[in-house]
Amino acid sequence: MHRGYIALILLILSSLACGLISTVTPVSSETSLPTKAISSPIPAETSSAEPTHTQGSAPKSTSAPTQEEQPKTPYPTSVLDAQLTRQINKIQAQVIEERGLQPEYPVPVILLSPADLRQNVTNDFLADYTDEEMADDVLELSIIGLLEPGYDFKAFYTDLLSEQVAGYYDNDTAEMFVVQGENFEGPENLTYAHEYTHVLQDQNYDIKNGLNYSDESCEVDTERCAGIQALIEGDASLSEIVWFQNYATQEDQQQIIEYYNSMKSPVYDRAPAFLKDDFVFPYSQGQAFVQVLYDQGGWTAVDAAYQNPPVSTEQILHPELYPTDTPIPVDLPDLTSTLGEGWREVSRNQMGEWYTYLILARAADEKARLEDAIAEDAAAGWGGDEYLVLHNDSTGSTAFVMKTIWDSTREAQQFAAALQQYADARFGVSPTQQGDTLTWSYPDGVSSLDQDGDTTIWIIAPDATTAQTIDSSIQP
Repeated sequence: MHRGYIALILLILSSLACGLISTVTPVSSETSLPTKAISSPIPAETSSAEPTHTQGSAPKSTSAPTQEEQPKTPYPTSVLDAQLTRQINKIQAQVIEERGLQPEYPVPVILLSPADLRQNVTNDFLADYTDEEMADDVLELSIIGLLEPGYDFKAFYTDLLSEQVAGYYDNDTAEMFVVQGENFEGPENLTYAHEYTHVLQDQNYDIKNGLNYSDESCEVDTERCAGIQALIEGDASLSEIVWFQNYATQEDQQQIIEYYNSMKSPVYDRAPAFLKDDFVFPYSQGQAFVQVLYDQGGWTAVDAAYQNPPVSTEQILHPELYPTDTPIPVDLPDLTSTLGEGWREVSRNQMGEWYTYLILARAADEKARLEDAIAEDAAAGWGGDEYLVLHNDSTGSTAFVMKTIWDSTREAQQFAAALQQYADARFGVSPTQQGDTLTWSYPDGVSSLDQDGDTTIWIIAPDATTAQTIDSSIQP
C-alpha cells in the first residue's frame, strides 16, 4: 500500500499547502508557521536521478546525465524565449541563494502546451500504476473502510491529473517541464521555485540510493517513505514560502493571491475524504516538520535531516520525537497457506500513525468517522505495527489483520476504545465480548479486536472461521 502522492506537483496542491501565504509571518528562528494507501508510483520529482556522495555511498558524478540516459520527450516542445529564460534563471538564482544549496549542472527546461503537459504526466503515472495494482488497492482501502468497494481509481486519477498541472521536475530524466504560453506569471513562478528546490535536493543528496527511496523500496515500507517524502516536500514548500516573502514582486504576490482566491478544483473536491488529506500531508505536515528544524538551526538543520531522515509519519506529526523515537518492529506470519487454497497476500506493510488516524477520522462511511480530536488522540502513542491484506480470487473474499504495539497500555486502551466506537458505527452492530476480545458479526463478515497490555490485534474476515484461523496464527 503506497501513500497517495501523485507523480507531479499540481498547482492546486502547492496552493493548498501554502495558500495562506499572504498571511504567513516572515520565516525566522523565532517564528513558526502553523500548520497511506495506494500503489501509485513515487513522485517523479522526488525520486533521485543522480547519486550524491553521502556517508556509506559512492561519490556521484558531477556531470549531467548523458543524452542516452535521457529519453526524448514524446511531445513537441518550444524553445524558451529570451524573456522566459531570464525569468527562470532569476528564480533559480534566488532559490540557490536562499536555500544555500549549489547545483551540480543545469537541467533542461522543456515547454509543453497545457494539454501536452497534462497528457505527459497522466501517461507517466498510469504507465507505473497498472490496472491490477489499482484493483488491489481498492480491495485494501475498502476493507479498512477508507473507500467504497469498486471505486474507480483509474477514472479518478485520470481526471485529477488533468485538472491543474502547473509544471514539474522529472528526476528520472533530470528535466523540468513547464507550461508553454503567455501565462507564466506569479503562480507559475511560485511553483517553479518549489520545483527548482527539488532540483537542488536531487543534485545534493542521494535520494534514490543513499536514502533508499524508490518505487521498489517504498513498495515494502510506505511508512518510512512517507517520512522521507514529507521532509523533501516540506523543504520545498518552506523554500517557496521564503521565495514568496523575499523575492516575489508585488505583481507576483497579487497574482498568486488572486489565483488562490479564485481557484476551483472540482475533481479534487469530490475525492474520497482520506485522499484529500493524504494528498497534502507531505506539503502541509511536511512543511510544519521542516519549520521546526529550521527554527532550531536554519537550513543547516534541514540539510542535516537528509543524513538522518525521518522514518515514520509519527516523527513528522510529532517533530519532538525525531530522530530518536523509531518504529518498533512487528512481524506477522505468512497466512496464505494457513488460510488454504486460493488465498494470496495482497499487501504487507505498516499503517503508521497517520493512516491509523485517517481510518478513524476519514472513513468512507461518514457515520463511522470520529471527531478529529478523538482520532488524533487514539492514533498518538503508536509505537509500531504491521498489517496484512489477503484476498481469495476464487471466492472474492478479503481479509485484513493489523497488529499494533503502542507506547503504553494506556495508549493501547485509548485506541481500542476509539476503534470500538468506530466499528460500532461502521458495522452497525454492537460487539460481543469474550475475555479481552470484542467481536462484531454482521451480514458481510466478522471483525474482532483484541487488546492485551500494549498490543492490539484488529481482524476483518469474511466469516468467523477465517477470523479465528487468523487470530490463532498470530497470537503468541
